[in-house]
Amino acid sequence: MITPINMTATINNKSATNKIKSLRKEKHSQGLPFMINSDELPSHQCYLEYPDGTIKIAEANSKDSDFRIIEELDFLNAEYIKRKLKLI
Repeated sequence: MITPINMTATINNKSATNKIKSLRKEKHSQGLPFMINSDELPSHQCYLEYPDGTIKIAEANSKDSDFRIIEELDFLNAEYIKRKLKLI
């Protein structure tokens, strides 16, 4: 049985997940990439998921507020990341 505390945590997690998915959809509808932070990457790196489904590993550029692309993931790795993070 789920205790009230666990049930609240479950509801809050679902609410947060729905908000994240909504923001992702909004960014993509504007033609913008969606930034995904991951513990699997160094702290200064992130994934950028583009509206066409591609994912690139990027790092923050300290000279301006842009990113420097390090690598573009192939289709299978991009799908793996999206499934692992429950984005699809």
